Amino acid sequence: MKILISDAFDATLPVKLARFGEVTDDKEQLQSADVVLIRSKTRCTREYIDNAPNLKLIIRGGVGLDNVDQVYAGEKGIKVFNTAAASSVAVAELAFAHMIALPNHVIAGHNSMKEGKWIKKELKRTELMGKTLGVIGCGRIGSEVAKRARAFGMEVIGYDLIPIDSEYMTVYNDLDQVLPQCDYLSLNIPLTDQTKGMVNSELISKMKDGVYITNTGRGKAVVEEDVVAALESGKIKGYATDVWFSDPPENSPLIGAPNTLLSPHLGASTTENLQRIGEIVEDLIGKFAAGNL
Repeated sequence: MKILISDAFDATLPVKLARFGEVTDDKEQLQSADVVLIRSKTRCTREYIDNAPNLKLIIRGGVGLDNVDQVYAGEKGIKVFNTAAASSVAVAELAFAHMIALPNHVIAGHNSMKEGKWIKKELKRTELMGKTLGVIGCGRIGSEVAKRARAFGMEVIGYDLIPIDSEYMTVYNDLDQVLPQCDYLSLNIPLTDQTKGMVNSELISKMKDGVYITNTGRGKAVVEEDVVAALESGKIKGYATDVWFSDPPENSPLIGAPNTLLSPHLGASTTENLQRIGEIVEDLIGKFAAGNL
């Protein structure tokens, strides 16, 4: 068995996988690979899959599978898995870091001090305690975000198409019930035909004036130009995102927009999470090698 590690994983993973066969990070060996390990950078398109005639298994280290043509992979008999159970805490902690940093002007305060300025009077903070957070997408990551919000004294409600019982939030299946109540929104949604461009001018108009939004779901779930217009008008007080139309972003209007906090898709990139991802990958490949996958 040949295992191609196409993107960045925990440094110890190649040694752990060596018992299953040859392990390489040489992308030129795609044609002879039986297993490909990817994260968000590698795109398993039809062309990519056609260039891998021996491929039998794709494992995405992370949650989203929008960079894999799952339908075509299925037609070719290729099994596709992610490691969704690994990343929840890592992504939720970044989402909450964004949520804290925005109303506390952490970046503006830091940058002004570095520039020798003292803008204490200009930076007006607000607290999370007593505010209402709307969790949009209440799966593993959304639940971890809600848990942290409750610890900060926030009221938490959620939206999801799937009925969910949660000890941390009341979950609705009608987004119009959630949006007008929320001082903060945490976007934790995957990219599907239904969620692509979901956060647009029409949806934003239903939000509370001065809402803060954090996005650790998918960049293409928002219409960036509409978010920028809402930031400029003050409808959205602040927008933090870790996800983009492409990695890195190309000509994104968010780069120059006011009241933003931008990070380079760091959500799953903790030392601990890469280790958890590696453990799941090792388990999946072990089952695959034994014919139990």
